[in-house]
Amino acid sequence: MHKPQRTEDAAGAVPDGDPGEESEAARRRRRAQFLRELHEAKELRDRVQPRRARAERMRQALRMRTFRW
Repeated sequence: MHKPQRTEDAAGAVPDGDPGEESEAARRRRRAQFLRELHEAKELRDRVQPRRARAERMRQALRMRTFRW
């Protein structure tokens, strides 16, 4: 189910309710939206440039193998 969007002012806070709590909730919503869009953009880039994506995966694997806990 899709929740209806509430209107927010320029600072991103909803005018009614506790301003501290709402601004934190608004910040979390904006962050979640940003992370969703970032993940989607990375998937699109990987589909469009498979060679570069594979090279990046190999570099990441090398970094993980050489990382010391």
